[in-house]
Amino acid sequence: MELGAWPDASQGAGRVISMEDWAEIRRLHRAEGMSVKAIARRLGVARNTVRTALRSTAPPSYERARKGSVVDAVEPEIRKLLAEFPDMAATVVAERIGWEHSIRVLRERVAELRPLFAPPDPCQRTFYRPGELAQFDLWQPDAFIPLGHGQAAKGWVIVGVAGFSRFIGAWMIPSRQAHDVLGGHLQVLRQFGALPRAVVWDQESAIGRWRGRDMVLTREFQAFRGTLGIGAILCQRGDPEAKGLVERANGYLETSFLPGRSFADVADFNRQISGWLVSANHRIHATTKVRPRDALFEERGSMLAFPPVLPDTTLRWSMRLARDHYVRVDTNDYSVNPRYVGRRIEIRVDLDTVVVTCENTEVARHRRCLARNQPILAPEHARILRAMRQEQAARAESPADEVEERDLAVYDQITEVA
Repeated sequence: MELGAWPDASQGAGRVISMEDWAEIRRLHRAEGMSVKAIARRLGVARNTVRTALRSTAPPSYERARKGSVVDAVEPEIRKLLAEFPDMAATVVAERIGWEHSIRVLRERVAELRPLFAPPDPCQRTFYRPGELAQFDLWQPDAFIPLGHGQAAKGWVIVGVAGFSRFIGAWMIPSRQAHDVLGGHLQVLRQFGALPRAVVWDQESAIGRWRGRDMVLTREFQAFRGTLGIGAILCQRGDPEAKGLVERANGYLETSFLPGRSFADVADFNRQISGWLVSANHRIHATTKVRPRDALFEERGSMLAFPPVLPDTTLRWSMRLARDHYVRVDTNDYSVNPRYVGRRIEIRVDLDTVVVTCENTEVARHRRCLARNQPILAPEHARILRAMRQEQAARAESPADEVEERDLAVYDQITEVA
């Protein structure tokens, strides 16, 4: 039997016995064998109070009577709006009913009433078999990364979580272009040390889209997953639970890794997050109660091995080298050996470098610049250009070959003979 407050008539109406009195009444009766009258006399409470305490199975509690709220007067209007529009925001409800009081109390009442009109939307807890899948996402940290040349910007990080072990991997990439996304994807898979049988992604432009009922993956991602021999799953829009593991990992990085840190460049960011993840993956996971690093060893037994040849994630194209001996990558211009002007060259761009070759001969190698609108001139190319100009000047100053001048009388003789 559930009891409310117990007033004590002998000590004045309205006094509620304390938890200590309730416990002592039950002790005296059960352990000491005292009667109701003796207990009432010793503790100075009414005999009915003693009897109620002995009959109860729960300690006494006090509940203050609920007072009316200013929202009560407009509750019928709120119910009417929610019946027609169950998802209407509290701020819109306030506007429709002309609310002039605190938005907090109105928001609380709307939250209480909304489940009466909105259909329930329960989520299902998902369990993962070892090696079954891993979830991936792009996370943008709220921190500006120096790019050089006085520029800074917020970067993008590939975050991956192994489903069974909850092992987290992460790598910052230069851009959201397909070759950079897939290059970062491969870096995170290397951190796992093996391949999941399937990867789960949002509908990123570099990965693929849902078109009606068909899942259409990009050509680059098809080549990537085909080389690795793994499957792919794209989440539907408005379904955040489909990749809740990686979403929680993003929040974990946001609150536990990022605060109080500064970064010199993208490479420094990757060094710091890689070092931090070593310790983070050794902590006991709140859900699995196991260290992700330890669970990963078990999961690797069910994962796929890397193929002998990894997918090529570099961006490649060919062109004829113009007279200015520069090639453009993104918005930056990179110098090439000027002696190869006019010849066909091959350009390869990965996460860190820009490499140019001509008939399998390397004619330029640059560290990739993430700043924008910058000319990148290699000192070696500048020296070669100066040497070529000196050679050209030397050829211009050399004396021309002497030409024999024929006597005009010879032509007169030829004319007379004719």
